[in-house]
Amino acid sequence: MACDLSLGRKEPCKDVVGGIKAVYFADYGDFSTIVYDTTDKDVVDTLGTFTCLQYDVKGNSSFEQNITSSRENGTTFFEQTLNLTLHKLTKEDNKELKLMAYGRPHILVEDYNSNVFVMGLENGADVSGGTIVTGAAMGDLSGYTLTFTGMEKLPANFLQNVVTNGIPTAPATQITDAGGTITPGTNS
Repeated sequence: MACDLSLGRKEPCKDVVGGIKAVYFADYGDFSTIVYDTTDKDVVDTLGTFTCLQYDVKGNSSFEQNITSSRENGTTFFEQTLNLTLHKLTKEDNKELKLMAYGRPHILVEDYNSNVFVMGLENGADVSGGTIVTGAAMGDLSGYTLTFTGMEKLPANFLQNVVTNGIPTAPATQITDAGGTITPGTNS
């Protein structure tokens, strides 16, 4: 039967940490060639050639995947949720975040364990909520909170051999950020 279990799991070492290091946004449909690992379909080897925008984040951001399965309906799907906190309000960010809310980008999520996940691989991710906030007290957040939600048939795929110097190398040929174009694998 296709649903039979195939692997056990021992208690792993305590050598991982939580947190998101960076997220990379690509316009929906820009992944030119999705190639899965030949032995593990939960791993993507490449997404082809595309440009993505890098957002560095620190603290107060999270990535979760909720499993919804119904015996009555015979269905299972995965709700992918990315919560981002971006510090500092700018008119440039307002414009860009408005475009994110109008679209449904693909999102690469890089954690502090050098894992990179593809959120919204097939269907993209929608902005499902958020705030533009300037706090009441001097120590309060002045910035953005955004929630992205994706609904997929499978959990977010891992990307194979992805990070070099903190920059995804396998999924993209170039990454554009506010400082210009970065060639993967360099310390620009």
